[in-house]
Amino acid sequence: MSDAVLEPGRGGSAPLATSTGSELSEVRDWITLLKPRVVSLVVLTGIIGLIVAPGSLHPVLAAAAMVCIGLGAGAAGAINMWYDRDIDALMRRTAKRPIPAGRIAPNGALGYGVVLAMASVAIMGLATNWVAAGVLALSIAFYVVVYTIWLKRRTPQNIVIGGAAGAFPPVIGWAAVTGDVTLVPVILFAITFFWTPPHFWALSLWAHGDYARARVPMLPVTHGARETRRQVLLYTLVLVPVTLLPCAIGFSSWIYGAAAALLGAEYLRLNWLVWKDAQDEAGRSLTNDRPARRAFKFSLVYLAVLFLALAVDRLVLA
Repeated sequence: MSDAVLEPGRGGSAPLATSTGSELSEVRDWITLLKPRVVSLVVLTGIIGLIVAPGSLHPVLAAAAMVCIGLGAGAAGAINMWYDRDIDALMRRTAKRPIPAGRIAPNGALGYGVVLAMASVAIMGLATNWVAAGVLALSIAFYVVVYTIWLKRRTPQNIVIGGAAGAFPPVIGWAAVTGDVTLVPVILFAITFFWTPPHFWALSLWAHGDYARARVPMLPVTHGARETRRQVLLYTLVLVPVTLLPCAIGFSSWIYGAAAALLGAEYLRLNWLVWKDAQDEAGRSLTNDRPARRAFKFSLVYLAVLFLALAVDRLVLA
């Protein structure tokens, strides 16, 4: 062992600190591959599916199920980053991701994603049941194959159809408890499914330059900003009534119903402002897409609070 390590007083601490910082940076990169911000919302909706399902699951098995949902979603994100590394390098929003920035080798990222995906499905099946494991496997395959590989670079409907991948977690949580899929988890799936287009298209309104540069046919690139704003409002008009279906079928009470109505009214208001945003003749925003930015940020709060309200409703009624 060198004196530089044994005697920090001679300046030996610097190499050790540098090494530690490098290791922490590498760990952060591997975590970044899992898209942790996306995973956090995925896990939340999965937890809600588990809470509102009839029956119970041992706390240890419930925790294992949530870890599997998070790992599965993260694995899909890692494989997505592996496949999209070429277009990620062209977009300002994604150019600093670990693979295009050269900090993680593509093959390493692919192997990482595949191993985590297989492990998450296997552990889910062993810890809960194979219905939940099957739905988890379907969600991973849908995100990787249907959205990332098949749709993303081919059609502006990529986020509509591919968005189904992000709608599976509450179904998985429900199935982990019950071993089946009934009307309620299908409604929870539908809520997330119809939420995804207005959520993502609000983002794409100000990120359309990146998508155009990478030749990704997102709606603002193929149909323009004005049509994108119209679609954001139309999907929100469909979404809000869908969020009230748990009340309509008698699954939830006025607690959830009031929350869904108030949240939906605010989301409609914000997306109405997106539609009415000051535009030039080509439909481009004259306000730097401030309404779209506000609507995008609120959409994250909207979905999280909506699902939490359903959980509170069920816990109060229990």
